[in-house]
Amino acid sequence: MNMRSFSYLIIFLFFSCQLKAQTNLIDPAIKTPKAVLDNFMDQRFGMFIHWGPVTLRGTEIGWSRGINVPADDYDNLYKEFNPVLFNADEWVKTAKDAGMKYLTITAKHHDGFLLWPSAVSDYNIMNSPYKVDVVGLLAAACKKYDIRFCIYFTVLDWHDPNYPFHKPGQKNIDAKADMKKFVLTMKSEIQELVNNYHPYMLWFDGNWESPWKNEYGIDIYTYIKKLDPKVIINNRIGANSEHTKLGPEILGDYATPEQKIGALNMNDPWETCMTICNQWAWKPNDSLKSLKECIQTLAKTAGGNGNLLFNVGPMPDGRIEKRQATRLKEMGNWLKLYGESIYKTKGGPFKPNEIYAATRKGNKLYIHVFDKKSNELILPALHAVLVRKAFLLNGGAINYQQAAGVITLQLPAQLLTKMTLLLC
Repeated sequence: MNMRSFSYLIIFLFFSCQLKAQTNLIDPAIKTPKAVLDNFMDQRFGMFIHWGPVTLRGTEIGWSRGINVPADDYDNLYKEFNPVLFNADEWVKTAKDAGMKYLTITAKHHDGFLLWPSAVSDYNIMNSPYKVDVVGLLAAACKKYDIRFCIYFTVLDWHDPNYPFHKPGQKNIDAKADMKKFVLTMKSEIQELVNNYHPYMLWFDGNWESPWKNEYGIDIYTYIKKLDPKVIINNRIGANSEHTKLGPEILGDYATPEQKIGALNMNDPWETCMTICNQWAWKPNDSLKSLKECIQTLAKTAGGNGNLLFNVGPMPDGRIEKRQATRLKEMGNWLKLYGESIYKTKGGPFKPNEIYAATRKGNKLYIHVFDKKSNELILPALHAVLVRKAFLLNGGAINYQQAAGVITLQLPAQLLTKMTLLLC
């Protein structure tokens, strides 16, 4: 799609004083350096990848085991898994072309299958017909294309006999399970991942089931920091089901709202994870989000001072669907034009809504306009701030007024006949 075939309005304003935001970060038991976290939040846009043998059935990864797909069938899918069209460079190049700055792969999801050659578990990619180190190839490709490499790792494993539950929603604990042995297995697998692939960030998940205790999370967090003090760790390592917040009782470096845009938060780092379709893993003919929804999601997330981790689900043969790759490329084309309003910005000072979202950098305020109700856009008062000029990003100046701090922007006349200017 030619990005200039539709219009998208971003207005930025120069102020005579600089807007400032507090960036007080919660101090975890073992703190990731502030500079590392600040760098992470500057990235704003990353690719999430959910992939494994379950794509052969087109059902959800992990969650369909023993539910939509019989456990015995699910656990033997790896014997058929031969994604001969997988190309790590193509995946990472897709992320690069989308304007993404980091990539997170499901090295181990709740089904327990490992996408790397492991000395800890035989249930791994080298015992499939494919026999290729997916994690290693992606790590190398990320380095080649200057994309930060990150790893998803589950803290529950319905396949491991030492984990007390063996399918989603199970209530009865397996008396033969042994959590101490399970945690030791986790440590050994994490050691392989950290030492062999040097991830920028570890994205944990599955911490809401009752067998997982906070003491295990503290132990794992401490262990990781001994391996690499700079590895970023999300807030799904402790025992809690509240992913949208940080706090003294929640372990981890940043919050992880899921399938919804996080609220404006200038104090705690956060990252929304969301699917480009509906299902996390590949599903035939799954509904794909429109370009308008994708861009507005990114702008609203940045406007709330968060990152967007946008998920794709590659197909069983190893390719990312063309339609998903095309949509991501369209987002990348938009970012080539307007990326300065997303990367390395702060959110606010206004709460994102259905009409607009704001980001800021230095003395510049970017207004992403989504919808038009009239030929004027009225912004809330900014006291002790004087607007010096306003214009379209990559365009001409626009008229504005400021009285008692309230800013009124006169939207260009063409908006009256070209509604798509505000509906990207």
